Amino acid sequence: MEAISISQPTIIPRPEHNISRAHISPNAVKVLYRLREAGFRACLVGGGVRDLLLGREPKDFDVVTDARPEQVYKLFRNCRLIGRRFRLAHVQFAQEIIEVATFRARGGDPEDDDSPTVERTADGRILSDNVYGGIEDDAWRRDFTINALYYDIDNFAVLDYVGGLVDLKAGLIRLIGDPVQRYQEDPVRMLRAVRFAAKLGFRLDPATEAPLHQLGHLLEQIPPARLFDEILKLFLGGSAVQTFELYGIAACSVGFFQPPNNA
Repeated sequence: MEAISISQPTIIPRPEHNISRAHISPNAVKVLYRLREAGFRACLVGGGVRDLLLGREPKDFDVVTDARPEQVYKLFRNCRLIGRRFRLAHVQFAQEIIEVATFRARGGDPEDDDSPTVERTADGRILSDNVYGGIEDDAWRRDFTINALYYDIDNFAVLDYVGGLVDLKAGLIRLIGDPVQRYQEDPVRMLRAVRFAAKLGFRLDPATEAPLHQLGHLLEQIPPARLFDEILKLFLGGSAVQTFELYGIAACSVGFFQPPNNA
């Protein structure tokens, strides 16, 4: 089953949810308000919103906006632009980095033939994606429904375009869109699915879990440095035992770890 298709978002106004600015990093709040004051739309998104709704303490806070990376860079002296595959702005406050991304288009080619396009390999893996869109498109470009919830600094409401609130209440890890295609776009999502299931104590949606048994070989395409970073997240996220048990099952099923021939 795919994520719920929603033409208009489910809007949870401030009195009906538990997210408070007091529980958000002051630096993230500064970034949100400066973007808003400059005339841009700005929202908190991803794991920070998910964890706040669950009553957990987020490990970091990500911001999304309709400002282009170069516009974000001009607003913050403590900003640097990073990435080729995804162009991002990092706004640094001492030891804390607030990551700022621009809303991305849901898919398809931009109208302007001179605009950047999504670059893919022959098997569908995304090499570069800097095609920008609106918040509605951006929600559908995210990986899991529970990571596609937006906290809008303009009115403090939570916005849900893909059924993430339903899955959050049900304790379900569900990919947005077609699972096979989404894993082909970025095979690391297979590791993220397992990590979130272990970290949150959620279960994998059957359609999200099924391709794990056939697509593990795609992880061989991922640069070792990125895989190493994901492995660190798997075992240093506070739920190492649960992750090891769940990841061990998944890793064997996808063939990521192959036993010796004489085993």
